[in-house]
Amino acid sequence: MKQKVVIKVSFNGENKSRTKVMQAAVAVPGVESIAFGGEDSDQIEVIGDGLDSVNLTSILRKKVKFAQLLSVSSVEEKKEEKVPELEFRVQPMVWPTYQTGVPQYYYHTVVPYDHYQNGACSIM
Repeated sequence: MKQKVVIKVSFNGENKSRTKVMQAAVAVPGVESIAFGGEDSDQIEVIGDGLDSVNLTSILRKKVKFAQLLSVSSVEEKKEEKVPELEFRVQPMVWPTYQTGVPQYYYHTVVPYDHYQNGACSIM
């Protein structure tokens, strides 16, 4: 059964304490999601399956020195709405017709060069 646990934590304006709280809360088994909420983002909302809220609160007290358990409530699972199945039909492939002429080819004749045509040696 999924639970939503809301814990009030004092951060004292430090960003390091926020990361400490996040790391400590993620390490607890059963945690699925964590979010900051409330005024001034001083509450942490943890959602998890089989979550021990008292253990989580005591772990957060060790990290941040002040943590108060505000509420524990069950979370209803979202029901998936049926998505209407789309009918897949085979659509005919239409190829565009281009009115082009016959491609023109240019022929170039290559005449091999004969080195010995003059009878002279190319080395000397």
